[in-house]
Amino acid sequence: MSRIGERKLTLPEGVTASIENNTITVKGSKGELKLDFSNLIKVECNDNIVTTKQIKENKVANIMQGTTNSLINNMIIGVSKGYEKGLEAVGVGYRFNVQGNKIVINAGYSNPVNVTIPSDLKVELVSNTEITIKGIDKQKVSEFAANVRKVREPEPYKGKGIRYKGEHVRRKEGKKAAK
Repeated sequence: MSRIGERKLTLPEGVTASIENNTITVKGSKGELKLDFSNLIKVECNDNIVTTKQIKENKVANIMQGTTNSLINNMIIGVSKGYEKGLEAVGVGYRFNVQGNKIVINAGYSNPVNVTIPSDLKVELVSNTEITIKGIDKQKVSEFAANVRKVREPEPYKGKGIRYKGEHVRRKEGKKAAK
């Protein structure tokens, strides 16, 4: 039995869920999200409570029940509160600049790196070394933040690079410490 899949999800005020065939649509103040779920799972919405059930019990249905329940929970949080991910640039001359629908990143390369912002995400410039990525889809926010971080991942010797807000970079000692 999936323990996460048995969880009952309560819809907050202002959030509605509708189910058609194998698609659930969740609408809230921030927007609307859709999810196509497996035909091994039955999703029900009664009195602002969303539940997931297995149609026939087997290992794959058990896995899909927990996954579907978590994805629906993420959708509910996304359309009511939204998601945000903070990034910071650490290093001399490392900085962000938001120009229209692009982020210009100076990260120690000879030329600045341009990253296009997806249409359903918002990027706020907190300072020239910090940005915040906001959106309603947890997967898209996290994926875009990871792609920006990939421009220059933090290195373990000096800690320079682009890191998540609050991320701890494990530091190493250099060669001189070995003697």
